[in-house]
Amino acid sequence: MEYSVEDLSRIAYRIRMHVIEMTSRAGSGHPGGSLSSAELMTALYFGVMKHDPKNPAWDERDKFVLSKGHVAPVLYATLAEAGYFSVETLPTLRKIGSILQGHPVKGKVPGVEMSTGSLGQGLSMSCGMALAARLDKSDSRMYCLLGDGELQSGQVWEAAMLAGHYKLDNITAFIDRNHLQITGDTEKAIGLDPLADKWKAFRWNVIEIDGHCMKSIIDACKKAKKFKGMPTMIILNTIKGKGVSFMEGNADFHGKACKPDEEEKAKCELRGHC
Repeated sequence: MEYSVEDLSRIAYRIRMHVIEMTSRAGSGHPGGSLSSAELMTALYFGVMKHDPKNPAWDERDKFVLSKGHVAPVLYATLAEAGYFSVETLPTLRKIGSILQGHPVKGKVPGVEMSTGSLGQGLSMSCGMALAARLDKSDSRMYCLLGDGELQSGQVWEAAMLAGHYKLDNITAFIDRNHLQITGDTEKAIGLDPLADKWKAFRWNVIEIDGHCMKSIIDACKKAKKFKGMPTMIILNTIKGKGVSFMEGNADFHGKACKPDEEEKAKCELRGHC
């Protein structure tokens, strides 16, 4: 099924609504970075990736790795909206016995390709899958989302070097560049700029876009698929907490759920976009 940009935008806001409801009910979680990733996740699962919710293990599927595993709420909400499991499961986030734990667990949640949460490892996993696909002569693509604070992990750059060396052009990776991590401004923690130049130096094709523009995301993914001889990094310029006024640009909501009154205010703001 093909979706218009307007349809995709509405799905992204439904996903945001799920994120607020899930984390608020759990009383914990990571809403800020989930909200900033909503357009990307929607674009991938409803407009870019080759996948089948009815057959999650389909050999020819494209694969997505959520390297910044703490934003599991946005992945769960997207998988539910895409049909991997019922949206009625979402309110069980972080509950004992639920499949929806605080970080994604492969084998428990349909559609989760890798257990993630220890930051810095997702791109390495994606490189392994990309090399395996090459050996299998498969045209499957690997998609990987990293947080910007996560780039302070050294393993990311080892993986970046490997992907550039082996010309893994079946990888498209993304950075959620919202400039905030749990301690605040990324540049005050360990500065990342000039970010695009760093990835170019590691022999990556780099595309920088507005991470909340659905058309730009889809167009960038199409360009990445056509680009040969290098992996592609798409830097998404985003706003942490996007869509909820009091959460936007607020590092406090990196790992803190809304209080009941805040939840109602957030849902009221999001409701008009769904």
